[in-house]
Formats: sequence, structure tokens, C-alpha cells
Amino acid sequence: MPRVQDSSPEPPPSAAEETAVLPSLSGPTRGPDSPPQTRPAAADSGPTAGHPHPAGVPSHPGQETPVAQPDPQQPRKQRGGRNLQAAIGVGVGLGAVIVASLFVVKVLFLFVVVAAVSVGIWELTSRLAERKQVDVPLLPLLAGGVAMLTTGYWIGAQGAAASLALTALAVMVWRMRKPPENYLRDITAGVFTAFYVPFLATFVALLLAAHDGPQRIVLFLVVTVCSDTGAYAVGYKFGKNKLAPTISPGKTREGLAGGIGLSMLAGALLMQWIIDDGHWWQGLILGGCAAVVATLGDLAESMIKRDLGIKDMGTLLPGHGGIMDRLDSLLPTAPVVWLLLAAFVGS
Repeated sequence: MPRVQDSSPEPPPSAAEETAVLPSLSGPTRGPDSPPQTRPAAADSGPTAGHPHPAGVPSHPGQETPVAQPDPQQPRKQRGGRNLQAAIGVGVGLGAVIVASLFVVKVLFLFVVVAAVSVGIWELTSRLAERKQVDVPLLPLLAGGVAMLTTGYWIGAQGAAASLALTALAVMVWRMRKPPENYLRDITAGVFTAFYVPFLATFVALLLAAHDGPQRIVLFLVVTVCSDTGAYAVGYKFGKNKLAPTISPGKTREGLAGGIGLSMLAGALLMQWIIDDGHWWQGLILGGCAAVVATLGDLAESMIKRDLGIKDMGTLLPGHGGIMDRLDSLLPTAPVVWLLLAAFVGS
């Protein structure tokens, strides 16, 4: 704490006293193999005591100590502590898998969705068990998820709805194998998981089943990704007013506006260029609705993670977290895009 000066000035401290004070503020620097050191007495804290001065403070008059530079080998991280290079690499890899599966053999993309949904179910049920001790039946959920996606693709929305009902019934019966304590809690979590992950993903299968399914999937993915990208870019540069500070402190109203704008632009261009009988004004509506719902979906998963006391649902994707951390905005957006496309150009 600085000392209040008296009316009469005091003589400046000697070089030895100044050197003794500086190391005590920054602390000694030890190598990885050096033994722990105790704090030296003031009399032994001179320049010959082996304690370096803080970066940028001269050890002798006229001598400059170079400022420590960051390690060039340290991976670059974005806000939130994520590895930016890994995140970009994983994103490019996922994009390549999606494009290859969509435009080589359309049905291959369905297997990609089934795999992602299965991992998402496992991540969510695992976190519920770890953090809340909720015993969610996993096997009926996995089987029901596959059934919803496949019936949705080959039969339609009626098949997916029937599969959801049968999955809920299977969860209730499967849980009867264990004691009745917390039965209602466990099956409620199981039915929620069945709706939140595989049933919402079924609308991706419904998009894929159309005659121009690959183009509809591209539109759905691009407007959702543009919503997230626009929100991040505009919020990082201009964000000042928090959108939901108690849920996701990083989101801003300016970022939401940027996400909506970029998503509307992408929707207008793609609707006009790649969707049969599509018009640009329909893309504006679709893009704006998708951006709003994607943001709400992101906030909903943030609420779940805050309730569970975790940062990410998993660690499968470096720089991204888990599969559920990537599906949080895609899942609720899928039914909105499917419904609007069905209204504008047919299903």
C-alpha cells in the first residue's frame, strides 16, 4: 500500500533497498527443476541474490530488461478458452464429411445423422447421470432414435411421431427393471431426451427425403451457421448490450442482430439459387426465423449446462466440446426450416 508523503520530502531509497522491494512484488522465478525457495531477508535481496527484476524494470540505470514475448508455439485461443486452430480444423473436417455424404449418395447423410444423434444421446444421458444422478435408460433411447430417423426418412412425419410414442413407452417399461425410487424423475428425463435429440433431428431426415433433399440440407446448415457466425462477429466488434446475461453472458443484442442479418442474406441467396421454385423473399423470412430459433436453442442448452454445472457436454470435438455442443442450435432450427420450406415450395 503506498505511503502518504509527509510535508518534508524524504531522501530517495538506495539502489539496494529498491532492488529488495521489486522482487518481493513480482516473486522469484524458478526453473522447473529448482527447489522451493523461501522469501529472502531484505539484507540478502541485492542484485547478487539471484532474483531477476520484473519484466521491463531496469536492473541498473541505463540497462533495459526485455519484455517477455508470448510463446509462438502456444495454440491460438478464441474467447471462452477454446483452441481456435482445432475448432477451424474440426469444422472443415465435418463440412467435408457432410458434403461428401450428401452429394455422393444421399442416404449416406442419414447414417451421419444417426451417428451424431446416437453420440448426442449418450453425452446427454451421461451428464445427467454424473451431475444429477438421473438414471435414464440408454438402450431404448438409442434404438428409438434410430427408429425415428429411419421411419421419418422412409415413411414421413407420421412414422417419426409413432416411433417417438413407442420410444417413450419403451423408456417407461425399461426403467421398471430397477427399484421404484425416482421412477417418475428418470422416465421424465428419458422422454425429454427422446424429444430433444432424436425427434428434433428427425426433421433433418424429412428435409433429406425431398427430391431436392441435399439442397435443402445445405440451406438449413448454411443459415444456421451464418446465424452463429454473424452473431459472433458483430457481437465481438460492436456488442455492448447483453442479451441474456444470467444464461449466456457472451451474447449481445447487437450480435443477435448481426446473426439475423447474415442468416437472412444467406437464406435469400440460397433460396433463389438452389431451391426449386424458391424466391429470395422467402429466403429472407426463412433466414430470419432460423436465426431467432437457433439463438433460442443455444440459450436453452446453456440453461441445461448451467443446471448441470458443466461447460461442455463432451470432449469429442477439439475446440468445440461435444456433439451436443454443435447440435444445440441445429436441432430446434430443423423443424422451423422444414415447415417453412413445406409451406413455400412443398415437402
